[in-house]
Amino acid sequence: MIEKVNTMAYSIGEFAKILGVTASSLRYYERQGLLTPNRDENNLRRYTDDDIEWAKVLLHLKGSGMLITELKQYTKWRAIGDKTIQERLHLLENRKHLVQQEIQTLQRSLDILNRKIEFYNDRLKGELYDFVLYPNEESNS
Repeated sequence: MIEKVNTMAYSIGEFAKILGVTASSLRYYERQGLLTPNRDENNLRRYTDDDIEWAKVLLHLKGSGMLITELKQYTKWRAIGDKTIQERLHLLENRKHLVQQEIQTLQRSLDILNRKIEFYNDRLKGELYDFVLYPNEESNS
């Protein structure tokens, strides 16, 4: 196994800028146990390149809608190591399923927006017809 040597150490401000988050967000993540930066001789946080990669993963998981409780559990499992791979996999598969459902819902909304825009553009060109919200569904009348 090749050990990765970290040559860079970042202050909380530098780390926040790299990630595009606020320093207060990083402090919150630390209080929640999601990040555990090293400390220097003056007790100042010193983040590493490995911390950057882990924080990016956390931010993507958060962006997927993962709850803080799930992020905390995932972080605990990660710290335990390979014996929790099955649990982490299950959590990620569940999140993936929820994200796919959200994408389908958003795609339906986008389709309706596009059709409504087309409808209004056609109206401006003088074309007159009724807008049908769900054209592929049969009428119940």
